[in-house]
Amino acid sequence: MTVRQAGPEDAVGGVLPGWVALPESVEEVAAVLRACAEQDLAVVPAGGGTKLHWGAPPERCDVRLDLSRLDAILEHAAGDLVVRAQAGVTMGALAAALADEGQELAIDAPEGATVGGTLATAPAGPRAFRYGTPRDLLIGVTVVLADGTIARSGGKVVKNVAGYDLGKLFTGSYGTLGVIAEATFRLHPLPAARRWVRAEVDAADLPGIAAALAASQAEPSAAEVDRPEPDARPVLAVLAEGAAAESRAAALRELVGGGEISDAPPPWWGLVSQDETLVEVRFPATGLAVVLEAAERAGLALRGSVLSGRVLLVPPAPGVPAEVLDRLRERVEAAGGRVNVLAAPHEGLDRWGQVSALPLMRRVKERFDPGRRMSPGRFVGGI
Repeated sequence: MTVRQAGPEDAVGGVLPGWVALPESVEEVAAVLRACAEQDLAVVPAGGGTKLHWGAPPERCDVRLDLSRLDAILEHAAGDLVVRAQAGVTMGALAAALADEGQELAIDAPEGATVGGTLATAPAGPRAFRYGTPRDLLIGVTVVLADGTIARSGGKVVKNVAGYDLGKLFTGSYGTLGVIAEATFRLHPLPAARRWVRAEVDAADLPGIAAALAASQAEPSAAEVDRPEPDARPVLAVLAEGAAAESRAAALRELVGGGEISDAPPPWWGLVSQDETLVEVRFPATGLAVVLEAAERAGLALRGSVLSGRVLLVPPAPGVPAEVLDRLRERVEAAGGRVNVLAAPHEGLDRWGQVSALPLMRRVKERFDPGRRMSPGRFVGGI
């Protein structure tokens, strides 16, 4: 197994590890974690690095565990609509392999993102409204715990950790419970056609349009809004999929109030900003108007789903004053939503706000990583 000294490009949130390990099998991942447990070394797993700047900087990082060499698609049961892949497989490579069989994993992620990193950060892309989030499409997982134990749950179980759904626990855990090594997903057939409706709309009309789209018999797969300037008119793009995509897109255009129909998405569709400051807002359908107004008052650009209730906010210049985020969070939480600061160039921010499940999350952390060696401090409450 390759182990090398770390360089400046290997830093995680500004914290430079001493070493980078590049395992090529689940057993080698386990060997690294056993060695780190013996030496009390902190480990941060990494995939494609597209979201490694998300989350708080680790309290310490002795070893960066680079999973890019675990890049095999282990099994594709096309007849069962199931695929099993190693954590280092990129989403682009997986999509290309599945497309050859007329299938897809309905997770919208950058091509350079990996299976493991996508699960660890659990982003909800445009089509989460129809297909669900990565957690919903995951049916089995192989993980390596902090002490080097290999555990599996879900499909093709070999060894379970009794009482825990490992897939649900590890998805969105930012590498703080262990290492996701393999994952098994439920697939969907590729749609026969896709059509996008694109139109500029007034911000005041968006909540009503979103409610109409959500209830429409034309069944949109996604509806994304893009407002690159806080005071600009939002652009709305709505996706129709399937054999009747053209006629359904026409019906959706009527609900939007006009616009153009295209067989290609707008260039910003599903793109996640790589800005060093990135704020995520999750909200119920009734909170959309409040979120739009709060983002405008905070001077933040906005992009995301008006149907799934998740948008990403970006400032026009790096950094957001803490008091601006405090006011934003206050308004959003009053409407039943949440504000998470996914990325920020400076410390001292409340990244996660109040989390009612924090005591339970701390107990789970203690159960899986009592030595606090897995990405310590990266997640909610300093977990």
